[in-house]
Amino acid sequence: MSTPGRVRVFQVATGNLGTEMIGRIQRHPDLELVGLHCYSPDKIGRDAGEIVGIEPIGVTATGSVEQIIAARPDVLTFHGVFPDEDLYVKVLEAGIDVVTTADWITGFHRDTNHPHPSGRKVSEVIAAACERGDSTFYGTGMNPGLSQILGIVHTADVAEIENITVTESVDVSCHHSVDTWKAVGYGRPVDDPTIGESLHKYTAVFADAVHLMADAFGLELDEVKFGYELGACTEDVDLGWYFLPKGSLGANYIKYQGMVDGVARVESHLEWQMTPHTDPAWNIKGCYITQVTGDPSIYSKHMIFPRAGFDLSDPRNFASIGMTVTGLPALNAITSVVAAPAGIITSADLPLRAFAGRFKI
Repeated sequence: MSTPGRVRVFQVATGNLGTEMIGRIQRHPDLELVGLHCYSPDKIGRDAGEIVGIEPIGVTATGSVEQIIAARPDVLTFHGVFPDEDLYVKVLEAGIDVVTTADWITGFHRDTNHPHPSGRKVSEVIAAACERGDSTFYGTGMNPGLSQILGIVHTADVAEIENITVTESVDVSCHHSVDTWKAVGYGRPVDDPTIGESLHKYTAVFADAVHLMADAFGLELDEVKFGYELGACTEDVDLGWYFLPKGSLGANYIKYQGMVDGVARVESHLEWQMTPHTDPAWNIKGCYITQVTGDPSIYSKHMIFPRAGFDLSDPRNFASIGMTVTGLPALNAITSVVAAPAGIITSADLPLRAFAGRFKI
């Protein structure tokens, strides 16, 4: 039985992020979990709660798009590592909205770096599916996503902006996704000539972050430049779930810079470390930083702390904080997305309440 007034949600994937979101949806006052789509055959047919390590919740994992459509949810939340555009199109055509945390903010980098098999731009394919199904498509997360929204808001009292830079300064060793870090290049020798290309390929969504901010400022960019520095491990590092040999990539500093007339105006920086034992090493601050140079200038840190009494001795608990702040911007926006007009939307198209959390009453 559905709960009146709640949005019916069908979730895709139970990796690190999806596992955390099952419990979060269960406790969210606006949402009702009505289905779970899994890609792994060993998960199909099992209770979603059992899959993610909590009590059974009465939702059985399925494995086909047809089963998603038959459940008639209001919205599909997609928490896979990489997009599944075929699934998006079928679900959107069926009139089901999609909210995704996988690699989509404006569609710029998908169109630029990942051509659709049809030869059309990915954004055109998704927009056409939205039109056929009168449905809405929205991509967000913590970064890119909320961190850029916070950056934009911090300029509300600035008369003249010269530059805005949003920086993610974090230790990423708690993000136990082997496939992600292999793809990016962590663990390869820093003199491996393929690392730069890998970093760009798998972080190119941060170009979208720059475009999202520039759009809010009404700023037309000439280009978005990509640059990076690499930190080599100064010793062998065994994280238990990942091994980094001495001399391999263990940290990086990436810049995506929105340029106007040769001057960087809007920037998104990624200051990541898997270990502090690298050369060079960066002063990781464990937060999201907004720096605005202008009249006046602004410096702000968005710092995240666990709830009172939260046990941080278990690395999995520590990792769950990162998953929470990645997924909650999507969950809290769902009611606004469902109410939004059909088509591809960005955070610029949503009301302020889309970025509000919920009180525990």
